[in-house]
Amino acid sequence: MLDHQRADGHWVFELEADATISAEYVLLVHYLGETPDAPLEAKIGRYLRRIQKTDGSWPLFSHGEPDISASVKAYFALKMLGDAPDAEHMQRARASILAQGGAEACNVFTRTLLALFGVMSWRAVPMMPAELMLLPVWFPFHVSKLSYWSRTVLVPLLVLNSLRPTARNPRGVVIDELFLQGGRTGRLPRKAAHQRWLWFGLFSGFDAALRVGERVVPRRLRQSAIARAEQFVRERLNGDHGLGAIFPAMVNAVMMFDALGVARSDPAMKQAREAIDRLLVVREHEAYCQPCLSPVWDTALACHALLEAGGSRASEAAARGLAWLRPLQVLDVHGDWAVRRPNLRPGGWAFQYENPHYPDVDDTAVVVMALHRAAGPVADAALPEYERIGRAAEWVVGMQSANGGWGAFEPENTHFHLNHIPFADHGALLDPPTVDVSARCLSMLAQLESGAGGAVAQAALRYILDEQEANGSWFGRWGTNYIYGTWSALCALHAAGLPATHAALRRGVEWLTSIQNDDGGWGEDGDSYSLDYQGHRYAPSTPSQTAWALLGLMAAGAGDHAAVARGIDYLVRTQRPDGNWDEDHFTAVGFPRVFYLRYHGYAHYFPLWALARYCNLQQEGESATAWGM
Repeated sequence: MLDHQRADGHWVFELEADATISAEYVLLVHYLGETPDAPLEAKIGRYLRRIQKTDGSWPLFSHGEPDISASVKAYFALKMLGDAPDAEHMQRARASILAQGGAEACNVFTRTLLALFGVMSWRAVPMMPAELMLLPVWFPFHVSKLSYWSRTVLVPLLVLNSLRPTARNPRGVVIDELFLQGGRTGRLPRKAAHQRWLWFGLFSGFDAALRVGERVVPRRLRQSAIARAEQFVRERLNGDHGLGAIFPAMVNAVMMFDALGVARSDPAMKQAREAIDRLLVVREHEAYCQPCLSPVWDTALACHALLEAGGSRASEAAARGLAWLRPLQVLDVHGDWAVRRPNLRPGGWAFQYENPHYPDVDDTAVVVMALHRAAGPVADAALPEYERIGRAAEWVVGMQSANGGWGAFEPENTHFHLNHIPFADHGALLDPPTVDVSARCLSMLAQLESGAGGAVAQAALRYILDEQEANGSWFGRWGTNYIYGTWSALCALHAAGLPATHAALRRGVEWLTSIQNDDGGWGEDGDSYSLDYQGHRYAPSTPSQTAWALLGLMAAGAGDHAAVARGIDYLVRTQRPDGNWDEDHFTAVGFPRVFYLRYHGYAHYFPLWALARYCNLQQEGESATAWGM
């Protein structure tokens, strides 16, 4: 861990997604007609070929099932790079895509990309006209009702869907061979599995009406809508870190500027384009593009692990990490969350280096707990550290939703009808409260003591207890999956003062111990997010998920359970000589069933944290921190 700390005190590990992000990076270069960086493209090509499955497909997470959209984008990118269609790996990819229904079976985002390249008709893309920007807040659809990631991705996409530009594509690459019925089909995507027929039919009718009405939209109205969208993007460009600091939004912003005729030399265009290149990971033989960067999350969690490990070297490193985090607190920007909390003072931390319009409740709670733990008992509560902590806690409390839980970036983001519009075939437009984020917030309140018994904490406690599954587990939104959710919930319940004998804790412990693998570890993959999931299915053990299970068990008072000893033995046995652990599985989530993540840092700090917590329990006999770690 110490070897990975940056000179200024922070940590940032690689954050890897599926093939789509790297493929879209390649396609963006050719969409814009830029002169390709041949060595970089060769490295990205090697990466895409390496992560291809033997059946020719690309999955959404390592060892996962084939995904049609990821496969189409990867194939398109490789062909754009010069891979011959009759090459063996391309033939396997094409056979897999056709077996999955062809490119016409792709999701809406992929359809939009293909339409921009002219290989699919815009009639096959759900209508999302720029005029949506002009709707009032009270209307059933309004961009403020979407999650932060949906909002930043969608707004520039509205402009693209309205102007319908065509990629420059200097090499003239097309992928007609991936369609079963021809790429010019105008058939819209079918109802997604999560969507209900009534809502889907209603919105499909609205889509048809929009297509008819588009022909008579006054030019001035469209120009006003596009100007509103452009203004939204420019106000949130986020300097060197890009719109929303996430790849899809950043790419759409660049393509929007290009469609509007913004010069490449324009400072906003130049900065937006360069921000995307900062997401690249370039190694000697391979390269890939990250979906975003995770320095605040990595640094806060690394500090927790080191504070748990203790000792002068670990404590000094944690102090440097916390010193780096302090000035990143957002104190002067009322972000998009303020639409529903206009009188709340800002005070949170973002996930990335900078993202002031979109601070993260989860990150903020984790940072606060680390700062508070490092500060220790201080008599003078007016010290700057406690002023900072108090401001952050005030913001977190103000972001609580009516049901007692917290979403990651938005309060009351529960307009579930929007997940049934044809455009939302991914089912991830919203940011509703989740147990894992809510558990961190309750743990923070308990650690700060002053808020542990108040109405806010009690509402959060009821929410978490009510969300427990019948089998004793909890759903995990941002980590895979029930292991992550159960770890988070058990820690919060312990922090809130529930005894180890409480039924919720006992049932959580029983579930965790029941799914332990024969090798002593724990594992769970992205299939656990499937809509027909009926219970835990076997997955190979991973270091991070094993650490979560151990931390949850120890927080629930089961530190002396035989399962804990076996889990600790698993971590000890699988540790590499250099001190780290191997973990090629994806154990985190962007959007369930749609987008998965592999945090390369998870195999660093979570096992260290669990081992240190175990050692401390052996010496102290009880948990030393409110988060149960």
